[in-house]
Amino acid sequence: MGQVAVPSRFADDGAYLAVLAAAVSGACADVSHNLAGQKLGRKGRVTRERILAAALELIEANEDEAFTLGGVARRAGLGMSSLYNYFSDQTELLLAVLEPVMATAEDAYMAQVREQWPDAELAEYTTLFVEAYHAFWARHSGLLHLRNALADQQDVRMMLHRIDSTRPLMSLLVRQMSGGAEPGPPEINMASVLMTGIERSVTLATDKRLPKLTGLAFDGDETRYNASSARLLEMAVRDMRSRRDRGLIA
Repeated sequence: MGQVAVPSRFADDGAYLAVLAAAVSGACADVSHNLAGQKLGRKGRVTRERILAAALELIEANEDEAFTLGGVARRAGLGMSSLYNYFSDQTELLLAVLEPVMATAEDAYMAQVREQWPDAELAEYTTLFVEAYHAFWARHSGLLHLRNALADQQDVRMMLHRIDSTRPLMSLLVRQMSGGAEPGPPEINMASVLMTGIERSVTLATDKRLPKLTGLAFDGDETRYNASSARLLEMAVRDMRSRRDRGLIA
């Protein structure tokens, strides 16, 4: 295989957690005032970091415990009045948690798509991308499930976040399909269908509630859909490039 991008450095959880902690600190440093209009000093930023860390822990580590502001406040060791100085509702807090998590996506999987994938090695490149994308969201499966649940319930802010956070990746995949040429509706539509399916396959594979809900035994391998996702992506990229080369896409 040629100069394929190296696997995500976040394979080591300790390294990833350090990067995520830095992203959380950076996100908190960008906030200058709380909701009461008070300027945040060091103590205020540390409190905001505690809230985000407690929220992320509650989301990811306790699948049977509902994500509520009260639960976050208890984990952070704060009263509700203190928490409401920083976040007005559940969606606002969840969006604040998503910000530093998505800031780590560049190194986690976006970098896999920035260089044009050679035709001769498409299978290897699509596999690397799908594996990196799956690893990122499997690590944050609780956050993924909660975000999608709220978006599917027509929470407008969460719907917009899901759309906006996906756009950069969609743009890169569309460019892969167009072979670097100016993409058109065929590539955009294909990328939309594929990424919807790939994301939902991660959601399905990491949803530990399904055996309880359905009474059926599920394969415990959370990567079980990766090979199929990578193969579908490979075929789609090949097909779009071939159609453009043959003049079937203007």
